[in-house]
Amino acid sequence: MKLGSATNFNTLGTLGIEEEYFLVDSSGKPTNAPDSLSMASNAPGFLKNNIDHELFKFILECRIPTMSTLNDAHDALFEMRAKINSYVQDYGLKLAASGLHPLALWQELDHIESPRYVSQLDRIQYPQKRNTTAGLHIHFGVDDAEKAIWMVNQSRPYLPLLLALSSNSPYWNGFDTGLQSARAVIFESLPNTGMPTEFSSMSDYLHFERLMVEMNSVQDRGALWHDVRPHTKNGTVEIRIMDAQTQPERSGHLLEYVYYLLSDLSERYDDGESGVSPRFEILCENKWRALRYGYDSTFINWENSNQISIMDMIESECQRLGTYSLRNLYDLGSGSSYQRSQYDQGGFGTLCRGLIFQ
Repeated sequence: MKLGSATNFNTLGTLGIEEEYFLVDSSGKPTNAPDSLSMASNAPGFLKNNIDHELFKFILECRIPTMSTLNDAHDALFEMRAKINSYVQDYGLKLAASGLHPLALWQELDHIESPRYVSQLDRIQYPQKRNTTAGLHIHFGVDDAEKAIWMVNQSRPYLPLLLALSSNSPYWNGFDTGLQSARAVIFESLPNTGMPTEFSSMSDYLHFERLMVEMNSVQDRGALWHDVRPHTKNGTVEIRIMDAQTQPERSGHLLEYVYYLLSDLSERYDDGESGVSPRFEILCENKWRALRYGYDSTFINWENSNQISIMDMIESECQRLGTYSLRNLYDLGSGSSYQRSQYDQGGFGTLCRGLIFQ
């Protein structure tokens, strides 16, 4: 399906999760996987229809089925991790998770040969050829198309906080980038990525989607890869800004916060709230601060013309939404700091082994 539809937004509060993982050998180094692995004909349970290679043969995308409650989605996340880990071991492989693999050299790793990705490589060239990124995407079902576009617009000020707390990619091509999420920089070199601008209505967004396909800017709507988007095929708001997480507990806390955040936005729309329209440049500045400083970020508050520390924003969100998911996530410590500590203990060997699923 090249285009989506407003009619697909018909169910509220369902949840979906997509995680991208690296296939590695016993030492934690990336390895090209056989095509048969992603065909998943012998994969257990719901994995059979929910595994795909990403652009590279050493990256897998795994999905849970659509879930109707937060608890069910949380359980399915942990089940997915356990099942896919067991499944790849049958191929003599292991799984690792991070926004970027520290030793993934794109020139030495194979791209998959599906028509969709071959077309993307031909169109985008170098930025896509080096795109060894891995992310965490969370879907939230929405029961009204106009509500969905309003929720996308209003979720944008919270995206830098999610990036800062999920930052888990300080190393790329064997060196320390000095960033907390180098993945965000690498991925944003692709077209149709990054912080989206505000859309006035769903018809406005669908016009954009259709124009991009008809003008051959993208092959289908799925190649509009912004940090948050209305998923016009699934009928969801999809938040895509986060790095892949090494520990499943971290993904669970992010899932919980996104659920409460988007549930709150849905209620605010139903209550007739007009919403806010922060400067696009401020949203981009806050994203830069998040990927550069991670847990040490401070963010610009457009409404009050001041700054707020990440800890104060976390506490504010916990009180506002009645969930301690972000505080629990913060207490686990920064993923990027963990990677640097692993490197300091034993170089890239220790670091790569520290990213493997336990």
